[in-house]
Amino acid sequence: MNHDYQDPINALHMPEMADMTFAMDFLMRAKEGVRNTAIALTETVSTEARTVLRKQLQQAIALHQEIAELMIRKKWFHPYELNEQYQLDQLAAMNTIQIGHMNLFPGDTSRTGMFDRTPDDK
Repeated sequence: MNHDYQDPINALHMPEMADMTFAMDFLMRAKEGVRNTAIALTETVSTEARTVLRKQLQQAIALHQEIAELMIRKKWFHPYELNEQYQLDQLAAMNTIQIGHMNLFPGDTSRTGMFDRTPDDK
């Protein structure tokens, strides 16, 4: 195993994992938006404000659905296949633990040895 975590080879599959993580975070935030808007709607007495909140609630639900459908299509989210979702969650947890154990800030961060020398180098 290559323990040089600054080596670009260790970034293999990282963009896909980051995309999945960002999408899941976006889905959770959209869900919070639906919940918060629904709560605000139940606590509002103004007819005009209720009309605005209903429209926002419909938009928030549509956004949540769009994000969920994207994630299902990309196989980042399995709401109907609990075993597959469990395995995906286990993989994410293991990746998180592995990242937590990495020495991301070693004492020597010099990258000089990784590059070809140029004629100007002495």
